[in-house]
Amino acid sequence: MNKKVAFYTLGCKLNFSETSTIARNFSSEGFERVDFKEIADVYVINTCSVTENADKRFKSIVKQAQKVNPDAFVVAVGCYAQLKPQELADVDGVDLVLGATEKFNVTSYLNDLTKNDMGEVHSCEIQEADFYVGSYSFGDRTRAFLKVQDGCDYKCTYCTIPLARGISRSDTLENVLKNAKEISDKNIKEIVLTGVNIGDYGKGEFGNKKHEHTFYELVQALDEVEGIERLRISSIEPNLLKNETIDFVAESNTFVPHFHVPLQSGSNSILKLMRRRYMKELYVDRVNRIREVMPHACIGVDVIVGFPGETEEHFLETYNFLNELDISYLHVFTYSERDNTIAANLDGVVPKRVRAKRSKMLRGLSAKKRRAFYESQLGTQRTVLFEGENKEGYIHGFTENYVKVKTPWNPELVNTLQGVELTKIDEDGMVRFEFVNEIAV
Repeated sequence: MNKKVAFYTLGCKLNFSETSTIARNFSSEGFERVDFKEIADVYVINTCSVTENADKRFKSIVKQAQKVNPDAFVVAVGCYAQLKPQELADVDGVDLVLGATEKFNVTSYLNDLTKNDMGEVHSCEIQEADFYVGSYSFGDRTRAFLKVQDGCDYKCTYCTIPLARGISRSDTLENVLKNAKEISDKNIKEIVLTGVNIGDYGKGEFGNKKHEHTFYELVQALDEVEGIERLRISSIEPNLLKNETIDFVAESNTFVPHFHVPLQSGSNSILKLMRRRYMKELYVDRVNRIREVMPHACIGVDVIVGFPGETEEHFLETYNFLNELDISYLHVFTYSERDNTIAANLDGVVPKRVRAKRSKMLRGLSAKKRRAFYESQLGTQRTVLFEGENKEGYIHGFTENYVKVKTPWNPELVNTLQGVELTKIDEDGMVRFEFVNEIAV
């Protein structure tokens, strides 16, 4: 009987792409992949350290695995495993914790799968994470997450990612294109480019500062790969999103009009405390440029509330800034103190109840912005990529500009692109449509 392995991924798209690569390593060793809710011999949890909440969830996920199979071998990898390996190893039921350089070699650490009395740790100094491992995910979704870059050289005062993932380094252009072709050969219609700081793409595999290629050149080269219907840029810093990239996406047949651009604060004072590499004026300029060449584009924004020193005035400055900006939705993060960051020692700590209140206000603003964006798209003709899940009798999908639609379940639509006209917004906030000129690919 083949041994079975199950995976649970916390955090970002980059983690999803890396989980898939680790899973393929298990498959090549003869393991059968099963759902996390099923009985497995090994459970691998890919952790995140961006928020306090991701830390807390780890314990409950370990318990979940143990409930299904108390004798299973439990492995922790990922950012939290690099930052606080001993903390994870001390969690009851955890057998093995692997840091940043070891996570892609999980199978070589598995011997007889006998549970350990104590969690065994193999981690490195983060300076040793100076090599690049390419990865991409497929099989989980109708789209693939393609990793093109890892690590970060920025020194934002709230962020642990450089401590967890090391220096900024990139895949070779040749390997990215090879992976993209492999994905398209598997009949996956959409590729989402992912990394820690993808606009910094081009720094060599070992983090050497000379850029072999720029992010713009990467985008141009990917646009030429045959068989890919859609390419989506996941998240890109405003200071690295250049006019040439925006203009290229506007003219591209495969890159879709959707940008996710982190802001973090609408107050220049707070941006300086965060050590971000731009002021809000540059952010306005980026949004205006996108709107100028792609009026129908979807623009998503990351924002952090409750950063140390954020007064009520600073928060209202952010709220009003976002309210007036022509954006489509927000991802709101409530600031949480992270060990070994500068921000954790700053004055002006914002009480947690105030953080929660501000977060709620911005989530309300996000709902309003998304609704307004969806309303602006009614009556337009778009192309929808349908997903593979039957959710309470409906199939869902996304237009190229990230409008979420639904229609009664029809298995023939799964992983197809269909021409539609957006007609109305449903009670649940999703958009209904009529089919037009069915593309059916």
